[in-house]
Amino acid sequence: MSSALERYPMDGSIAGAAPGGIEEVQDRIARRIDDIAARSPIPVEVPAATGPQGRETYGWIDFGHLPNTRDLGGLAGDANARIKPGLLLRSGALGFASDADLTRLREAYHLAAVVDLRNNEEIIEVPDPMDAFPDARYVHADILARSAEGITQERETQDKIMRERREFERAMRSDSGDGLEQMYRYLLMSETGMIGYRTFLRTIIACDEGAALWHCSVGRDRCGLASVLIETVLGVAWDDIVSDYLATNIFATDQQSFSYPARESALLAARAAAEERYGGIMSYINAALGITPAEVEELRKRYLA
Repeated sequence: MSSALERYPMDGSIAGAAPGGIEEVQDRIARRIDDIAARSPIPVEVPAATGPQGRETYGWIDFGHLPNTRDLGGLAGDANARIKPGLLLRSGALGFASDADLTRLREAYHLAAVVDLRNNEEIIEVPDPMDAFPDARYVHADILARSAEGITQERETQDKIMRERREFERAMRSDSGDGLEQMYRYLLMSETGMIGYRTFLRTIIACDEGAALWHCSVGRDRCGLASVLIETVLGVAWDDIVSDYLATNIFATDQQSFSYPARESALLAARAAAEERYGGIMSYINAALGITPAEVEELRKRYLA
């Protein structure tokens, strides 16, 4: 057992093998939602106990120590097609995985690409165990980079990144009460966010065999917006996107969901920012991230059935 795994607070998590299949998982989810309502010191938004048709358990995978690793497979996308299972995975940090979890990712999911959305400090503290995936490509896409170092050589872009970062930190220090909404707008609209999410989608485009997995620390904010982007590319309805996002509050641990839960208002703030500047999230994907309509069509052909 790794030291990272030993440090991981699993209180409240429903992680662990579910030999009873979907019925057992649905029962765990329903009990977890009741438990959150009874014990959380703050309001926590959760989706319906039963997810959308074809993804009733929100794609949750019964890993032992990766409580918020989920498969997008089953989500309804463009033209009523569904996302193929086992190919697009959202997660928290892989450094908390057990050996059995890593083996399953390698052998059952044939993990081919990992996009790490964390910053350097987080990676140093809990690195991804990429030695467990010798054939997988590891891509670092720091969405919340504190500087332009290692991101770009262009002076104008460097200055913009530093200016945006100062403005963001100033806004987060203010007592406006909408810190999460401000952070989500920054994640999506800042230069570092755009560079990182462009890298994320480019990695998905390049991954034509095996599964692609993306993660931050918990699998909620940076990972949540990455999931919004690929789900939008594949034509998933907004209500299902929101449900997938809020499901993190079910699968994360008490420490995570009770102190800093996902909120729909944050997701709406990011969408509003994309609409204001680009006309919508898909237009943001095309114009800001440079993903062409032909590439969108390619991804839909690859991942929808």
